[in-house]
Amino acid sequence: MTFGSTAGETPPAAGGWREGDPNGRRQWVDGTVPGLGLPVRIAYETWGALDESRSNAVLVLHALTGDSHAAGVAEPGHPTDGWWDGLIGPGRALDPGRWFVVVPNVLGGCQGTTGPLSRAPDGREWGSRFPRISVRDQVAAEVVLADALGVSSWAAVIGGSMGGMRALEWAVTEPARVRSLLVLAAPAASTAEHIALAAPQLGAIRADPVTGMGIARRIAHLSYRSAVELESRFGRDVQEDGRYAVESYLDHHAEKLTRRFDPWSYARLTEAMNGHDVGAGRGGVRAALRRVTARSVVAGIDSDRLYPLAQQEEIAAGLGVPLRVVRSAAGHDGFLLEVAQVAELVGELLATLSVDSGVGGPGC
Repeated sequence: MTFGSTAGETPPAAGGWREGDPNGRRQWVDGTVPGLGLPVRIAYETWGALDESRSNAVLVLHALTGDSHAAGVAEPGHPTDGWWDGLIGPGRALDPGRWFVVVPNVLGGCQGTTGPLSRAPDGREWGSRFPRISVRDQVAAEVVLADALGVSSWAAVIGGSMGGMRALEWAVTEPARVRSLLVLAAPAASTAEHIALAAPQLGAIRADPVTGMGIARRIAHLSYRSAVELESRFGRDVQEDGRYAVESYLDHHAEKLTRRFDPWSYARLTEAMNGHDVGAGRGGVRAALRRVTARSVVAGIDSDRLYPLAQQEEIAAGLGVPLRVVRSAAGHDGFLLEVAQVAELVGELLATLSVDSGVGGPGC
C-alpha cells in the first residue's frame, strides 16, 4: 500500500517525533542491541542527578502509547503533559532531590528512539519495514542506556502495563541490576484473549495505517476503561447530532492518538506485547520468577478487564509477595489515574531502600 510518494513510509497525517522537530527535554544514547543486529538511538529524559555512589537511579518504564515525557507540561517537542506527572517532582514519591529518575522512550517507539519513524539504511523511514522486536529486545536496548549512564544497578525499576512487562523482564533478565521492583497492571505472559483483542487492531492498521490506528485506539480504549465507568459517565446519552455520547468519547481519543503517534510504531509495540512471556525459554513463568532477587511490589487494578487481578496474582505468588490492589472505577487506566495510590506503593518501595542497601531476596 502506498501513501504519499514513498511506499512503506508513514503518511504525514500520523503523529510522532521526527528529526528536525524540537528536541524538548530529550537526551540520546547510541548503541547496538545484541542479537538484534540493529544500531539503535535511545531517547530518554531525566530528573535529578546521579549521586557519587551511582546508587540512586530509578528506571521508570512507560506503557504502549507513552513516551519519555513522564513529568512536566506540554511544550515544543512534547505534545502532551507528563503521563505520571504526579509521581515525579519535589516532595513527590520520585523526588529529584533524592532520586535520579530515568525515563526512556521504548525501542520501536515514535518519540525519538529508533523505530518505524527512524531512517533505514536506504535513507527512507522504516515504516512498515521496521523489524519485529520483542520485550526482551526492548530491555536489551535499555541495558545499553544503563551502561552509557554508568548505572550498574537500579535502585528501582517501575512500570505499568507494557512498562510493567519490561520491568518484570528487567528483573528476570538482569537480576543483579534491579534492587527493587514495582510491577503494576501487567501480566507475566500475554494470553490468547490479549492476542485476540490485538488482532483486529493490527488488521485495521495494516489495511489503512492512519484510519486503522484510530479504529485500533477505539477498540483498545474499551479495554482500558471499565464497563461501570462508561455506564456512569455516558449511559445511553445522545448528543444533539444524534450520536451516542460514548461514541464521541471514543472518537476523541482516536483523534488525539492519531495526532501524536505513529501507526507502525503502534503495530510493532502491540506485536511485542503479544509475544511477551517472561517464562519463554526459561522453564515457564514460575521458574523465570525464581530468578528475581529484587525486593518486589506487585499491584493490580480491581476493575481492570485488560489485565485482571488474577494475572498479577500469578506474579505475586511466584515472587512470594502479597498482591497489592489499587481501587479504581476507571479500569486498566487506573494505573495512570490513581496517582495517590500508586505514589504510596512507590514510596513504600523506595522507603525500604532508605534504611537498607536493597540487597536481598524478593519481598517488601
